[in-house]
Amino acid sequence: MKPMTRLGVGIGWRPEIADAVERLPGLDWVEVVAENTCPGHLHPGLLRLRERGVRVVPHGVSLGLGGADRPDAGKLAELAERAVALGAPLVTEHIAFVRTSSPVLEAGHLLPVPRTRDALAVLCENVRIAQDALPVPLALENIAALLSWPGEELTEGQFLTELVERTGVRLLIDVANLHTNRVNRGEDPATVLDGIPLEALAYVHVAGGVERDGVWHDTHAHPVPPVVLDVLARLRERVDPPGVLLERDDDFPPEAELAGELERIRAVVGAAPTARRPAAAPDGGSAASSGAAAPDERVAAPDDAPDTGAARTRLGLGQAALLSALVAGTPVPEGFDRQRIRVQARALAAKRASVVAKVAPELPELLGGPADYRTAFLAYARQRPMTAGYRRDALDFAEHLLIQDLPADPAARRRLTTWWRDRAGARPPRRIVRWARALVGRAA
Repeated sequence: MKPMTRLGVGIGWRPEIADAVERLPGLDWVEVVAENTCPGHLHPGLLRLRERGVRVVPHGVSLGLGGADRPDAGKLAELAERAVALGAPLVTEHIAFVRTSSPVLEAGHLLPVPRTRDALAVLCENVRIAQDALPVPLALENIAALLSWPGEELTEGQFLTELVERTGVRLLIDVANLHTNRVNRGEDPATVLDGIPLEALAYVHVAGGVERDGVWHDTHAHPVPPVVLDVLARLRERVDPPGVLLERDDDFPPEAELAGELERIRAVVGAAPTARRPAAAPDGGSAASSGAAAPDERVAAPDDAPDTGAARTRLGLGQAALLSALVAGTPVPEGFDRQRIRVQARALAAKRASVVAKVAPELPELLGGPADYRTAFLAYARQRPMTAGYRRDALDFAEHLLIQDLPADPAARRRLTTWWRDRAGARPPRRIVRWARALVGRAA
């Protein structure tokens, strides 16, 4: 495997902390959420960082490469466009599924794939499709999970090792996610680190979270705890990571606290390794020369690998049953922990409410404040699973309220109607259909 580009220590760039990021001392690189970046209209702060020579890596969250369907060509093209616009040395995504096509449902979150031969076969084919569409190498991240699939056939180490061997893809190891899975699924981070091919390491994520009622929530909104830094130290004992990045997505602290967290990460990364793992070699070449193996270097699927078409069908059925239970209230599939499914379902609904409020910040104000908005949205979410993105969800939520003649205050209802019309375009609201049916009924 070719040497990986050396990135150094960086931070996840977010608009809320753009000014602070520019002032952070010794910053080597940043990572941006790909879907929140517009190639033709890059934030001035990102442009200034690039002019200083700070590398920028796009990090995708919506491809769903672990899903049963083939990757969406449009989403791949958008990710490729962002890589070119940012001059990125690589792009990253997740080993997760985020949607199903039958029924059409969106999780709005990264959900774990089963560690089975079927899921591995589908993931490998999806990764190859993505690699062929991208102009730079691809690295995939292990995710934090609250629940486990029944009937898994491979360990995390075996799953990731075969993935790398068969596709040449790089790995983005999130040590906070390793800690999350220790608490939530009983998986030992050291065992995982010993079982995965660290020579394929592209870089590392570090983030904070919080434990509630025996469940670790990977919030990215809390300081990095010592237990996560300890997992980073265990990784450092085994390999010299090409890059390490601090993630923070919400409840941003003062600039000095961000700088302090980066210093603590640098101290761990700078410690001398004690284990005997081969380190990723530095790279002084171009972005295109570093990263994943070329297509002709990939290893073919083993002779006993399942037929990918049949594997997609089986995987799709399982993922649809799980996602339906999580967002549509259908029965929990056999073998899953029902309590964990309930916790995950509540977490998905809460995240959905929070993201819609960020996408459409006028809605809480129009509905009487954050508490009233949240109550109304969670009631809506129990009846209406998300089938498209968060922006469409915000419009559908407003329409749902208007159909019920809500909010009760006429002035607030008029303001919400105006807000909805300004954003929904020419599509007529469903309430007109309701009124028409009522009139026909009375006439009959």
